[in-house]
Amino acid sequence: MMLYSVHFSPTGGTKKAADIVCRALDGDFIEIDLCSDIEQMSLCEEDICLVSVPSYGGRVPVTAIERLKKISGNRAKAVLNCVYGNRAWEDTLTELQDTLEEQGFRCVAALATVAEHSIFRQFATGRQDEKDRAKLIEMAGKIQERLDEDFTGPLVLEGSHGTYKEFGGSPLKPFGNESCSGCGLCAKKCPVGAIDAQNPKTTDPEKCISCMRCISI
Repeated sequence: MMLYSVHFSPTGGTKKAADIVCRALDGDFIEIDLCSDIEQMSLCEEDICLVSVPSYGGRVPVTAIERLKKISGNRAKAVLNCVYGNRAWEDTLTELQDTLEEQGFRCVAALATVAEHSIFRQFATGRQDEKDRAKLIEMAGKIQERLDEDFTGPLVLEGSHGTYKEFGGSPLKPFGNESCSGCGLCAKKCPVGAIDAQNPKTTDPEKCISCMRCISI
């Protein structure tokens, strides 16, 4: 049996929540970072995955969906983890569940937690805080019980299946100003290659998913 923490966390809030939960579960997890492209991989029925994504306008980020579709579950157990910026997660968990079940996972548990908003930092500033951490550890205990009892479902979640909320992306597309030194770190770390490595002040608005990783780093 292998344990995996699969996450898409451009600004770190989603990974922080995932790390708290992983440390409270039994065993050491292998990390799979969906901010970078991944190779096709296949899991075993005995494996367990904590799959963590942020909510973008009530949906799973399209880049995360594309990369999750490179993982064949083969009846591995999946725990769904949605992190949202103190507004609502809407269809994020159900879209994640549908995607994982299409990939052959058995979805056995899910959780949603608040993190500081990745664009509007005045919302949920400083979270996850100690109260959030305590709640996540408590929830991890319940998740471990469900994993141990070999829960077979069905897992019923809030949100729509198949007919998800429309999300056309964010109009906010960050770009470098006069303070940009041209180091190229933002271009190297961009999950979708939207920043020109030769001219990192330039952002391709068609590729940019407004994840704000360039700002955070």
